Formats: sequence, structure tokens, C-alpha cells
Amino acid sequence: MATALFRTIILYFLIMAGLRLMGKRQIGELEPSELVLTMMVSDLATVPMQDFGIPLLNGLIPILCLLSLSMLLSLLSLKSLRLRGLICGKPTILIREGHIQQAAMRQNRFTLDELLEELRGQGISDPTTVKYAVLENSGQLSILLRADQQPITPAQLNKLVEDDVFLPIVLINDGLVIHQNLRKCGRDVKWLEKELADRHLRAPSEVFLMTLDQGDHILCIPKEGQS
Repeated sequence: MATALFRTIILYFLIMAGLRLMGKRQIGELEPSELVLTMMVSDLATVPMQDFGIPLLNGLIPILCLLSLSMLLSLLSLKSLRLRGLICGKPTILIREGHIQQAAMRQNRFTLDELLEELRGQGISDPTTVKYAVLENSGQLSILLRADQQPITPAQLNKLVEDDVFLPIVLINDGLVIHQNLRKCGRDVKWLEKELADRHLRAPSEVFLMTLDQGDHILCIPKEGQS
């Protein structure tokens, strides 16, 4: 029992480290080479966990080799566009100037139903209103509407709009004060205590979420049952 637990823990952390090396991607956004690597590593990891007669090292070596090969190919693809296109593929235009590229769809085995479903998912019912629809390497469809179909922006109306979009920084996360972020905002604990007191909160433990952005806008959400 202890042997099984020990093997499982080691393999778990090894696979997690490998996935972290692949970057922050969702499963649906993996490149073909990354998906193959994930499947092979998962399959290799199950062998030493199920068969205790196989030395753990025999299961670790193939996994480490695959992870090393993946890192090597990633580094080489950063320096070689040709290798990057060979490993990751290239984006394909499925709609150009409102015209569906039927040959490109057949080449990528992308059906008309799938195309229309992707368009509907982005609120588009007429393919002719699309200037470009690009099938990315991740399998997602990027859509650029024609100029006369795009929403009007204040810049197009020659109106000056104040830039009020800021990235909020979390100061309290589920009752825990993030002191590093507090210092990054140029604030201290005394300031935090005053802001909480103004909101009739006695301690950070009563706060579910508190953020501060560059415009000095504070969002404070008390925990349920607190007021």
C-alpha cells in the first residue's frame, strides 16, 4: 500500500511539472504535439502505478525523455519558422471577404455545420458579413467582421473617452491579506484597516474579496453572513 502511494505521488508531481512546462493552456487549446505528449505521458504513468513488478525508474525515464524532447522542440521552434510550421501547423483561412473557402474546409476536414455553429456562437448568422475567419492551430475559429458590420467605437465618432479600464489587484482573498500586493499598491496595513472600518468590517477574515485598481477604485465583498 505504501509503495503504491509513494509511486502515485512521485508520478503525480512529475506529470504536473511537465504540464507546467507546456505553459498555461486549456485542453482545447493544446497544439497537436502537446496533445500527443499529454496522452503519451498519461499512458506511461499508469504502467508503474498498476504493475509493482516494474521498477519505478523504468516508468520515469520515458516520461523524462518525452518532456525533454518537448522542451527541445519548443526551443527550436522559437528559432525556426519552418520547424514551427511543421510541428504546430499553420492557421487556415476558411472565410475570405465573405466567401467560404471550400477547398480549405475539405483539407482541414471542417464541416459546414461546424463552421455555422462557430459563427452562431459569436453571434453571426450570415457568413457574408465576415471578412476573415481563420482556423487557428488550437482548433479555435478567429473571426474578423467586415468594416460595416463592426460596432462603432468612440474613436470613430471622434469622441474623447477617458481611459477608465484598469487591472484590479487583489488585496484580500477569502479572508487572507496579500501583503505583497498591498505593498505594490503603495498601501500599508493601517490603510487597509481604515478602509475595512469604513465598511463596518472588523478584520480581513470577514472579507471574501477586496481589490484596488490604478484609479483607486475599491471593490470589497464581505463574506456571507457579514455586513
